[in-house]
Amino acid sequence: MDTKKIDISTSIKKIKLSSCIMNASGALCSTEQELNKLLKSSSGAIITKSCTSSPRKGNMNPRYFFCKKYGSINSMGLPNLGIDFYLDFFEKKKTKKPIFLSISGLSKEENFFLLRKANLSSKISAVELNLSCPNILGKDKKNNMINIGYDSYKLSYFLKEVFKLYEKPLGLKLPPYFNEIHIKNIAFTLNKYPIYFVTCINSIPNGIFINSTNESVVISPKKGFGGIGGKMIKPFALANIRLFYLYLRKEISIIGCGGITNGKDIFDHVLCGASAVQVGTQFIEEGLTIFDRLEKEFISILDKKNYLSINNFKGNLKKNLI
Repeated sequence: MDTKKIDISTSIKKIKLSSCIMNASGALCSTEQELNKLLKSSSGAIITKSCTSSPRKGNMNPRYFFCKKYGSINSMGLPNLGIDFYLDFFEKKKTKKPIFLSISGLSKEENFFLLRKANLSSKISAVELNLSCPNILGKDKKNNMINIGYDSYKLSYFLKEVFKLYEKPLGLKLPPYFNEIHIKNIAFTLNKYPIYFVTCINSIPNGIFINSTNESVVISPKKGFGGIGGKMIKPFALANIRLFYLYLRKEISIIGCGGITNGKDIFDHVLCGASAVQVGTQFIEEGLTIFDRLEKEFISILDKKNYLSINNFKGNLKKNLI
């Protein structure tokens, strides 16, 4: 087979991506310099850092730690330059690459404000509404978004209000779920609304890494507790992708996120039902060259399996054949 004929492009409903591989929100996508580099990369799309109505410095340092064996832990606290920066940045750019704006308001009212602003932009292809940031200090006291991603009733009421004021493509970044019935209930809720996509999964909350030499935690915020990402969360990401693929309307695409370090990981995400994938921890550690490497490794796997596109195998996970 001629590998040049292998097509790894994809669609998130009507949004066309030249490659199914993109960055994850929070990974080297916050500043003007980082976004300019992503525009020039081979990623199929760009997603911004989750933004708020005003700039935020986030939590104290150190707030990110990487372990090659397991992955990463972070408690960033949503550091970002504010929605006006991201909208103004892309307003000045000419690119055919789809732009996903990630937003994460600290209250329902702030999310409504952010959505109204995004609604006015001609450069934003879609909004990824982050309902699953686990690292906001004092979150339960300062806002009413806590746990909304785990409460199907609150989520349904919230989305009903969202679609009264927002008209463009909208997706949701979801927290990890650990029971099938929870995913089934959330999927039933999402199926009632014109959602373009879901991103599965955000980091797993309330993990902890230990420095045994110093007998201490490795990050400062939240007494050392943070969101776990990287290779160790891949099985949880795959399980969420698979179950949402089974329970969601097929018109709702799934973007897989969690544990992608090589081409096989991308293949596994797509096999479970993902239409595209986001790379976070490994992108932070490896930099922009990761997109070319992952693309080559992924295409090599498809070549060996005689697949010409991701549609040849997406969602076709088989039962145990033993």
